[in-house]
Amino acid sequence: MRKKFLKELKVLLVEDEEKLANSFKDAIGDSFYRFYIANNGQEGLEKYYALKPDIIITDIMMPGMTGLEMSKEIRKTNKDIPIIILSAYSETDKFLNAIDIGVVKYFIKPYDPDELLEYINSIGNKIENKLIKLSDGFSFNKGTGVLYKNNRYIALSKKEIEFIQLLVERGQNGKMTVDSDSIKEKLWPDEEASEERLRTFIKRLRSKTSSELIVNVKGHGYQLRIR
Repeated sequence: MRKKFLKELKVLLVEDEEKLANSFKDAIGDSFYRFYIANNGQEGLEKYYALKPDIIITDIMMPGMTGLEMSKEIRKTNKDIPIIILSAYSETDKFLNAIDIGVVKYFIKPYDPDELLEYINSIGNKIENKLIKLSDGFSFNKGTGVLYKNNRYIALSKKEIEFIQLLVERGQNGKMTVDSDSIKEKLWPDEEASEERLRTFIKRLRSKTSSELIVNVKGHGYQLRIR
């Protein structure tokens, strides 16, 4: 069990039975960096957007929005986040629907929390490969678009996330430096953005993170300082 790795993960459990959800959190919640609970699919969707978890564990049958309906909405914007289904039912149609939306595992109740923990550990490589280690204690999750500082969540705007994702993608493809024109085209595709606007944007991002994280390569562009 790679306990150190699990401690970097944020998990969202979506379960309408409060007693069951709390007992589940008591059993395995301490294994993770954060363990959040939502009481129905709509609340689960809202917490997904607000909290950016690394893994979602959800019941199927809930009042209002079901677990499958919530998962379909999440899949519209995130194809990679692991979604684990918990269900008291084993009907073929529900199982096939879960496969169609990219659910990675389907557990039938009653389930063993330790078995679920072992499964999360077994897919650790897939999740860990999306976590990019940066300098000065920073890391970036490519799957969720979340930046951490020493495992602490750093709140960023949508454009700031897009900017870091661009630098990460180029860096992994062997192009460490991204030129200013490419950055402006990515962040402001329908606008004429000046160099001053880009510099102000990066200055603000550095103030949220670190002056050492984003490197200006004179005459070439910008890159992330990767550990």
